[in-house]
Amino acid sequence: MISTTVFPGRYVQGPHAFKRLGREMARFGTRGFLICDPFVLDRLLPGFRADIEKDVQLVVERFGGECSDEEIARIAEVASKVGCDVVAGMGGGKTADTAKAVAGALKLPVVVAPTIASTDAPCSAESVVYTPDGVVKRFIFHTRNPDVVIMDTFVVAQAPSRFLVSGMGDALATWFEAESCSLKHAPNVTRDLGSITAYALARLCYDTLLEHGLTAKLSCDAHVVTPALEHIVEANTLLSGLGFESGGLAAAHAIHNGLTVLPRTHRYFHGEKVAFGVLASLFLTDKPSAVVDEVYGFCEDVGLPTTLAGIGLAGASDDDLLKVAEKATVKGESIHNEPAPVTAEGVVAALKMADAQGRYRLE
Repeated sequence: MISTTVFPGRYVQGPHAFKRLGREMARFGTRGFLICDPFVLDRLLPGFRADIEKDVQLVVERFGGECSDEEIARIAEVASKVGCDVVAGMGGGKTADTAKAVAGALKLPVVVAPTIASTDAPCSAESVVYTPDGVVKRFIFHTRNPDVVIMDTFVVAQAPSRFLVSGMGDALATWFEAESCSLKHAPNVTRDLGSITAYALARLCYDTLLEHGLTAKLSCDAHVVTPALEHIVEANTLLSGLGFESGGLAAAHAIHNGLTVLPRTHRYFHGEKVAFGVLASLFLTDKPSAVVDEVYGFCEDVGLPTTLAGIGLAGASDDDLLKVAEKATVKGESIHNEPAPVTAEGVVAALKMADAQGRYRLE
């Protein structure tokens, strides 16, 4: 059996790391093309643009806000006309995904510079493409992971802590899903088995969350960079990114996908819904009570949802929960990477049990 592990080419993290963006881009050539979301372009980039331009000639393009085929084509045409050696994206997840897609279309290296640590997507070889109206249309699976991912923890610390906590929710799934894939001998996103490296990093991700999560959240509330914040940014971005791509996905992300069929969940972040998927998966897979207590305690400490009400589903009907479960258990979904067979009825029961446990602990 073959195992495959995938990594970004280089991962750079620390306070004011964006000042090093030019140095990192210069490893690929002298002319860089930077895609910026409007907030970054107007509010953040002026603070370190001069540092970047010490190392590369920089062309900056304002991101239109949606990672759509139309926006990808528009920006790729601009980049092609001006000529560049490397593409970078600075902003949120859609900016990063657009940069990956533009670089892929032009067969150029790509640097990803997220301004928040809310998901584990920056290190991945994927872009989610939406319609211009914001509906998921398709996925692009790139031939390689980003050449550089650069995380500026000073910038991360200035954002509302809800983003960081959402990233912890996404990262919380990493170990549980990788462990299930390991037990099942289920494939990771490359369709090969995970490696012992991937599983070890997934476990380190979980241990880091438990050890440093609350302190990191408080650091972000105070808008200061501390060692705990550094550890959690790395866990949310690098450890979780390596863990999900190279270790594999299972129930938590499938349940997240199911939750998206209910419009009431749409205002909640990806990681918040994944976290509730983790809680449901604990009962779906019959985890020991000590593990259940540990995970619920962590979620309560950092402010992740522990009830259906916490993701907009107070009073959800059985019919609604069945819609979630049916979506989560369609053929080919990652929930079937769990060691034991999973049914829609079992997922409904797990969702109800996760909610009941959360409400009991809040009383």
